[in-house]
Amino acid sequence: MPLRDRLLALTVAVLWGLNFPAIHLSLQQFPPFFLVALRFALLAVPTLLLVPRPRVPVRWLLGYGLGFGVLQFAFLYLAMDVGMPTGLASLVLQASAPFTVLLGAAWLRERISARQALGVSVAICGLGGIAALRASDGASAGLLPVVLTLCGGLGWAFGNVSSRQAHPDSPMRFMLWMSVVPPLPMLALSLVVDGPAAIGHSLTTLSTPTAAWALGGLAFTVLVATVVGSGIWTTLLARHPSGVVAPFSMLVPVVGIGTSWAFLGERPAVAELALGAVIVGGVLVATRPPRPTRAAPADPAPTTAPALAP
Repeated sequence: MPLRDRLLALTVAVLWGLNFPAIHLSLQQFPPFFLVALRFALLAVPTLLLVPRPRVPVRWLLGYGLGFGVLQFAFLYLAMDVGMPTGLASLVLQASAPFTVLLGAAWLRERISARQALGVSVAICGLGGIAALRASDGASAGLLPVVLTLCGGLGWAFGNVSSRQAHPDSPMRFMLWMSVVPPLPMLALSLVVDGPAAIGHSLTTLSTPTAAWALGGLAFTVLVATVVGSGIWTTLLARHPSGVVAPFSMLVPVVGIGTSWAFLGERPAVAELALGAVIVGGVLVATRPPRPTRAAPADPAPTTAPALAP
């Protein structure tokens, strides 16, 4: 990969890492489920008007939208709203990678290699260690936010498996059209769980300084992290093998933890950082492609949908 593309991949990791503090700012103003509905509605409207629908079976588009869009972000935003530290959320969400390996084996009958089994086992040990720490009396966030974030990672994995089955002709258009799925179910869920009063209050207090920061965070999430970040990522996946590009995503929790430490005052425990390194190491082992033999062709660009910024 040339230096310019390496810098672009690094830029995407920074944008996606900064996205977690941006979500934190938005949650200071908007209820979690309503915020998810807003996020995707801002993408869905121009997509419906301007972007041709990709040629994929509707069931896989719905599966990707429900798994990646509804389940992942509903659980992630709720976890952060009830106390999941922003930086730790960016780390625990990486559980989507081992979950995808396990779901691929159970759902698609994909064979798990010894390397993948080792990586998944290492990542699960790290996640279990963080869960144990958070379940202890000294943990400020408690166990529930960690479990909710893990459920978000599982939703991401369901979306990954659906996108793998879809084989879209245009991964970027597939990703954009996925945004059409979440707004209505998330709005309905918000009306039931968040309540009309909370939604109305968030909309009638948009002149406050908190709301200004929240709107800025929402704009960053939609325009910068999603449109710009995912656009660059898709371009890189089209130019290079997935095994070359994908490891850069492991820098996302590094940026997420670092920026949350710098700007939000979150100071993760040393044990959590150590277990986080175990998780990242396990994910890298599980997702590293096998070495090609001399007769094997180069790893082609993936046909599945690109990752959408968390």
